[in-house]
Amino acid sequence: MAPKAVHFGAGNIGRGFVACFLHNSGYDVIFADVVDPLIEKINSTPEYHVIEVGTEGTTRNTITNYRAINSKTHLDELVEEIRTADIVTCSVGPNILKFIAPVIAQGIERRSNDNTPLHVIACENAIGATDTLAAHIKANTPPERHDDHHMRARYANSAIDRIVPAQDPNAGLDVTLEKFFEWVVDKTPFEDIGIPPIDGIQWVDNLQPYIERKLFTVNTSHATAAYHGYYRSKRTVYDALQDKDILAEVRGAVMETKTLLVSKHNIDDTAQAAYVEKIIKRIGNPHLEDAVERVGRAPLRKLSRKERFIGPAAELAENDMPCKFLLDAIEMAFRFQDVENDEESKELSKIMSENSPEDVVAKVCGIQTTEKLYPQLVEVVKRVQDDSRDD
Repeated sequence: MAPKAVHFGAGNIGRGFVACFLHNSGYDVIFADVVDPLIEKINSTPEYHVIEVGTEGTTRNTITNYRAINSKTHLDELVEEIRTADIVTCSVGPNILKFIAPVIAQGIERRSNDNTPLHVIACENAIGATDTLAAHIKANTPPERHDDHHMRARYANSAIDRIVPAQDPNAGLDVTLEKFFEWVVDKTPFEDIGIPPIDGIQWVDNLQPYIERKLFTVNTSHATAAYHGYYRSKRTVYDALQDKDILAEVRGAVMETKTLLVSKHNIDDTAQAAYVEKIIKRIGNPHLEDAVERVGRAPLRKLSRKERFIGPAAELAENDMPCKFLLDAIEMAFRFQDVENDEESKELSKIMSENSPEDVVAKVCGIQTTEKLYPQLVEVVKRVQDDSRDD
């Protein structure tokens, strides 16, 4: 009998990245989602394709042995699948973790302490996402069951890196993405119960350098290109990077984060410089039609304290290291307001119009008045607000 994985989030990352790896490793995959048409399409389509594109050509994977469950309407069925699963993964977005936690908690509660604990890995663009999910699950678990919870479930943080652009609306379930990938997972929570046999995962003892290298290089560069591109009316990230001024801003931002990563994690300077150049080439892949609005969406999350801009900028400022290009990107992110189909950009506009610069920095960025970055952020916000009033 094949091992079983339950994956929350049947979108492009779930189908194209995580489920593809699980399928190629011999798992049956059960998608959990709340979008009825997507669930119906998955259950009526016996196979779909994952198309990997790159300068060296195209590869096509065929995915089978999957089905989908509506987590709103078929809760009991999903709980039973979790009870008998080997692994639970998710790609729902960091803000949705609290909503999927209750059903996972129910499934875990029905597992026997005598069986191998459930392996849980959140695949999100956020630091410590599995820890966040675990906290929500335990909050939905009876207190008297906390002491032996580790006998029913284990949680491992991960860092994922793969660009999945907006898809052709006529592609059906097929997903097109870049060939390059990294899926790095902390192996320490699983070492005494068995590490899941998933081809493509890099298992490590210390995940933090990988998480920050990815977040502060890939995500920082991608979003920097998008926000500068949006401000200059570019259509895609590729288009933005053809502008030498935007390219200089992107390279400047990730050279600043390189300085931080090299000093903080003892990463080889030459290796990180080469990684930076590889990432700039990746995000500028002309085969990936990556609209700046898609990459820039959710600016409030991207401007938050531990995210791709404020996180490294705050550390650099505390150590009296330059963060000029990161501040430029932060300014462009604050200008990403009232964008169609992006609720956070509309909320950002409201916050900017109703609050002082000091309150905006506190509310959006979570930076304290005692931190060295604080006055520089206040100046950035003030400049954006003043320009809005002039318009």
